[in-house]
Amino acid sequence: MESFKEALKNKFLVCDGAMGTALYSKGIFINRCFDELNLTNPDLIREIHSEYIKSGADIIETNSFGANRFKLQRYGLDSKVYDINKASAVIAKDEARGGVFVAGAIGPIGGGIEPLGKLSKLKAKEAFIEQAKGLLDGGVDLFILETFSDLNELHQAYFAIRELCTKNAVEKPIITQITFEDDGNTFYGVSPVRAVKEMESWGTDAAGANCSIGPQPMFESIRKMAASCSIPLSVMPNAGLPRIVEGRQIYLSTPEYFATYAKRFIRSGVRIVGGCCGTTAEHIKLICSAVKAISPSRIEITETAKSDKTPKTITPLLTAQKSDLAKKLSDNKFVVSVELLPPKGCDPSKVLEAAKKLKEAGVDNSNIPDGPRASARMSSMSLAGLFLREVGIEPIVHYTCRDRNLLGMQSDILGAEAAGIKNILAVTGDPPKLGNYPDATAVYDVDAIGLVKLINNLNHGLDVAKNPIGKPAGIHIGVGVNPGAINIEEEERRFRQKVEAGAEFVLTQPVFEEKLFFNFLERNKDLNIPIILGVLPLTSYRSAEFLHNEVPGMSIPENIRKRMKKADAANKAKETGIEIAREAFLKMKDKANGAYIMAPVGGVDTALKALKGLI
Repeated sequence: MESFKEALKNKFLVCDGAMGTALYSKGIFINRCFDELNLTNPDLIREIHSEYIKSGADIIETNSFGANRFKLQRYGLDSKVYDINKASAVIAKDEARGGVFVAGAIGPIGGGIEPLGKLSKLKAKEAFIEQAKGLLDGGVDLFILETFSDLNELHQAYFAIRELCTKNAVEKPIITQITFEDDGNTFYGVSPVRAVKEMESWGTDAAGANCSIGPQPMFESIRKMAASCSIPLSVMPNAGLPRIVEGRQIYLSTPEYFATYAKRFIRSGVRIVGGCCGTTAEHIKLICSAVKAISPSRIEITETAKSDKTPKTITPLLTAQKSDLAKKLSDNKFVVSVELLPPKGCDPSKVLEAAKKLKEAGVDNSNIPDGPRASARMSSMSLAGLFLREVGIEPIVHYTCRDRNLLGMQSDILGAEAAGIKNILAVTGDPPKLGNYPDATAVYDVDAIGLVKLINNLNHGLDVAKNPIGKPAGIHIGVGVNPGAINIEEEERRFRQKVEAGAEFVLTQPVFEEKLFFNFLERNKDLNIPIILGVLPLTSYRSAEFLHNEVPGMSIPENIRKRMKKADAANKAKETGIEIAREAFLKMKDKANGAYIMAPVGGVDTALKALKGLI
């Protein structure tokens, strides 16, 4: 078998896919220590390696991503760092049988190192050496450092391994990989160009990106890296973003979609292609086929009190009395709301100007997402208060269950009531793994259904412990629904639970086909709840492809995507996107109680063009 460096020079290589996703699919709970399975269930790890090898992978990674002393300490396993790492390498080497390269996988320490975190560089270096020693003694062919957000921490890991190899008089190639956010930069604002130039200056054997985002946004970052360096590149994106179906995470990017991007990555200069979260043996199999085609040489919820427990002295507000939106919907008036994203920083001036444009145009409300896609943005509650005080437009605040426990939720809702924020959309929220704080802890004391119950109880004068709070809140409760969901039965089952829990209005995901919408309305006509139709002006074929394959809850019909592709070729994508939105809106307007324009590229101006003459 040729050396890894020779193989990297002579051909394109395919790495395996996600280990955690495979373990999860085989019944291992996400609160287990996956690394410990090297000792307690080695046959399961061996089975997963075998599946990836049979799919055609040239490189398999050891099951050791989080096997450092600090992460293992959470499970009381910090004394077994060496044993766990060595076992992971031995298992992989035994399964590879000399025909596949084994990469020792090492991830971030967790918590950050100085100056951005509390851990000293010396302690971090010691931890990386300790982990790498077990992998080295287990016989790995190379090391792969992956999912690092901080270049400084990646730098420490790289030189720790180089020092260990020098001390042991061995030479092992190292792949260094950084992770990027939706804006194309790292969480700390480092550009792809700067990142790859720094990694190249260290002497890394290959550099690249993995995790966090799907193939399309990562492709843009990789292209910039390829134009700025002369070292081999590697890329291992997620399979888009996950959707929660029956309590389990289902990733959206199909193996076929992934294979399409594998070709694009290779043509842009990438030498190693693999997958991260959500990718499976089937993804890797199709990536291998794509590479061969390019080169013959292998190119529930906490139950709160029921409304019948409401103190007899309390009279809850009628729905129509809760907000201007509630009054208009109760009076059968058609309402329009446009989404405005909170800023990533502390300056709200631009979004306030956008809100003023909406107010002047006669738009009824503005939706404010809460940390969309697990990103760190200005508080939706705080921004809503600014909208009320400085603009005079009534907000619809999205509120997620991800970031607060029951006590924090109750405090926020009561504070919103006192501040005059009356419309709240109850949202479960994307898991932190998808955003710019992958190590953050998700709370999820309740999901969206439980949050609706909590708010409904506050509206009936009861707190989460069923104690009277005096004057009841008067929050107008909204929820989301996707009429085009893949598992529509499950979607409608949860929708009904939300309504039964106390939801008073609903916003849909974007709907492009009237048949889907009308069928959904027919099946759920007995619920008698105002439905505000989601409208999304597409801006390009690429954005349509991205939304369809990588964003939870989004479904763009094939005929729409083809139309956008044709429009792209004619340089009329934005105009066509607006036309499509207007056409869909006109076909379904009479069956809806309002329109919810989601934040498009072009912001307020694009939204208003889509609405011009229709409201």
